[in-house]
Amino acid sequence: MPQPNSDERIQIDTSDDDSLFETQTLACSNLSFASSVRDYSYENGRRYHAYRNGQYPLPNDEEEQDRLALLHHLFKLISGGDLHRAPIHNSDPRRILDIGTGTAEWAMEMAEDYPQADIIGTDLSPIQPSWAPPNCRFFVDDVESDWTFSSGGAFDYIHSRSMSGGIEDWPRLLKQAYQHLKPGGWFEAQEFDGWVISDDGTHECATVISSWYELLSQAGKKFGKSIDIAPKLPRWMAEQGFTNISDDVYKCPIGGWAKNRRYKEMGRVGKMVVLEAVEPYSLALFTRIMGFSYQDAQEYMEKVRAELLSNKNHLYVRFHFIYGQRPFDDETTDSEAS
Repeated sequence: MPQPNSDERIQIDTSDDDSLFETQTLACSNLSFASSVRDYSYENGRRYHAYRNGQYPLPNDEEEQDRLALLHHLFKLISGGDLHRAPIHNSDPRRILDIGTGTAEWAMEMAEDYPQADIIGTDLSPIQPSWAPPNCRFFVDDVESDWTFSSGGAFDYIHSRSMSGGIEDWPRLLKQAYQHLKPGGWFEAQEFDGWVISDDGTHECATVISSWYELLSQAGKKFGKSIDIAPKLPRWMAEQGFTNISDDVYKCPIGGWAKNRRYKEMGRVGKMVVLEAVEPYSLALFTRIMGFSYQDAQEYMEKVRAELLSNKNHLYVRFHFIYGQRPFDDETTDSEAS
């Protein structure tokens, strides 16, 4: 895996013409899995989960599943193909939990990489494939409720990804993760910042994008599930007793403006990911929480997309791989810790 690059300045390719054609080519690529959706409701032309209806603001339809598949691809580009940063390679993990598994690409690939492990994925929506490796199982569950899916014992590794905006009480979630880990087990959260930045100051010209992020932040707080959680996770983990905590930060360009070939590829996929994220992150929060009409929300999102398509601003987003360990000498049982 490439080393964290948060201090590296990304050189700009002045000859790049990161075109809409490239974006459309990515959008048409075959990055989605078949699904067996059973629970759903409809709102503003998008489909949402029905279990614990309204508690999660993003849709679960096929368009969203395509976006999640593309996001999985981007995480792997950023990490150099690795699925995790926590050092579990040599620990022979036997039980692994993926909370908020979504379309389960991560869980199924982990099942192939760790065939000796039992992989469990949980989500509010049953949108996982009907086929999966034999050591991979899925459950419909609300991770913010008391965990009932660990009857087989504690876990060696617990993973979450892109859960910002979907969790009300992160300290409680981290407490449950800690309690359901074996001593020496690891928890890892893979998240990204809720704002864009640049090395050359051009992010200050992206006023529509900046106002969009600010509006999403306000809406998330009113909804009770903040999107600005990545920088806070290390402190919250330490407060729950985790040790050996690391926050590995990677820059991901938005667009193909970078000179470096790897950054350029990441940026083109990253641009598509952000473009595809505008509606699912915005629509429900804007219409349910911020008082937008459907038409007003669509017009606002079009302005955001138009600015994202511009080649003038050299924007990037910071991706965080945050992981920590339950100490080996902590033998506290689940009942004693609760």
